Amino acid sequence: MKKITIAIDGFSSTGKSTLAKAIAKTLGYVYIDTGAMYRAITLFAMRKGYIDTKHFDGEKLVEALDEIDVHFEYNGERGFAEVYLNGENVEDLVRTLEVSQFVSQIAEVKEVRKKLVQQQQNLGKAKGVVMDGRDIGTVVFPDAELKIFMNASADVRAQRRFDELVVKDATIQYADVYKNVVERDHIDTTRKDSPLVKAEDAIEIDNSNLTREEQYDILLKLVDERVK
Repeated sequence: MKKITIAIDGFSSTGKSTLAKAIAKTLGYVYIDTGAMYRAITLFAMRKGYIDTKHFDGEKLVEALDEIDVHFEYNGERGFAEVYLNGENVEDLVRTLEVSQFVSQIAEVKEVRKKLVQQQQNLGKAKGVVMDGRDIGTVVFPDAELKIFMNASADVRAQRRFDELVVKDATIQYADVYKNVVERDHIDTTRKDSPLVKAEDAIEIDNSNLTREEQYDILLKLVDERVK
């Protein structure tokens, strides 16, 4: 059976990563969470003091890009590859609301995007890969055999994100999560370099009212149609 490239794009908190992980595991494909790569660089910038709620020094970040190594290592116990920043496992650290509030700004920097897009393309050269993000089907793999665009209403996405975060931090407020979702949508869709758009040949899945199992079944059927 031939291997293909599966590109999954869409708005934040649409469950792209969860769906991508599940389908990659079934197919025996490599899963690459590009959002985690941008989150890792965001964490680096936060630690260096390049970005906070009052300022963002993009020039210093660009100057420091050669100091940043982002890669993935498979964790057998968790069943997926975790993201590492300069040798440190930061898988859980990059999932916080603090990182979420800055990641779209970091992703706007064209030098950051150039560095990561090149790395993502190298990771997917051999096909048999499932990659999710914001510009996979439009920039990273414009020739992907299967392109998916995930969508859901902002309130549904905010509730999903809140339910994930509140388990780890009881002080999290839904209003803050909703605000973050809306702000990220605006930045992602209006940035000059590789804005979030649905590729012309992408299949849109609005999962506002779909279960994970229903989404998985839809995607698996689409994959089957393309590998025959």
